[in-house]
Amino acid sequence: MDNQVPAIKTENLTRKYGNMTAVDHLNLSVDQGIIFGFLGPNGAGKSTTINMLTALLPPTAGTACIGGFDIKQEPLEVKRRIGVVPEGLSLYQRLTASEQIELVGRLHGLDHAEIERRIPSLLNMLELEESIDKMIIDYSHGMRKKTALACALIHAPDILFLDEPFEGIDPVSTRAIKELLRDMRAGRGTTIFFSTHVMELAERFCDQVGIINKGRLIDVGSIPELRQRVNLPKDASLEDVFLQTVGIQEDGARLDWLTDNENA
Repeated sequence: MDNQVPAIKTENLTRKYGNMTAVDHLNLSVDQGIIFGFLGPNGAGKSTTINMLTALLPPTAGTACIGGFDIKQEPLEVKRRIGVVPEGLSLYQRLTASEQIELVGRLHGLDHAEIERRIPSLLNMLELEESIDKMIIDYSHGMRKKTALACALIHAPDILFLDEPFEGIDPVSTRAIKELLRDMRAGRGTTIFFSTHVMELAERFCDQVGIINKGRLIDVGSIPELRQRVNLPKDASLEDVFLQTVGIQEDGARLDWLTDNENA
């Protein structure tokens, strides 16, 4: 990949469902080799954006380039260079984890010997080796999420898209995955783009974040830059920055009948 080309660049990227606009003229540029957190309330357009960027969902208007390749004109070139853990996971329930990972590796053109070399280390790192003979239908949600991550990593992608990657995953595996992703960024220059609702995770893990609300990108930058733009102190948490940016008031409606002892 040309080092001068952004890993991800969108131009007025838009997706509508009837009269509802899920993503509204999104203009975003993400440099190569960074960990980028995509934050927003439920229904803000995060998953829809990721589905368009990975050429899984056609935009209504606008376009995006992934590693210099247009998602509408060159979708196969885009898919060759990316790994994806989508919202719905999309796993074959009657395969084992190793069979699912092998299938994805073969679709990406890896030879059998290389796939056989890579699968054991992936299963070990994700603590799936003890369930190697179980079908995915018998996996917990966390195990399915880890299997999907292994599928996204098997071909060593240049750009990795993760939709809520740590949801349902235990703390030990979460730490191992974060260390692996940092090593990929440092060693291979992999770009990691992920959505999350966990502000503490994004604050500790991301080089930059983007905040989307009601389909519109509100702000993007490093966390110190975002703090400065909303006039918060240097020790303000990312949660404070997020709430200030999206305009949520902390003194909202109270459920007095649940919180006041006198109503008991």
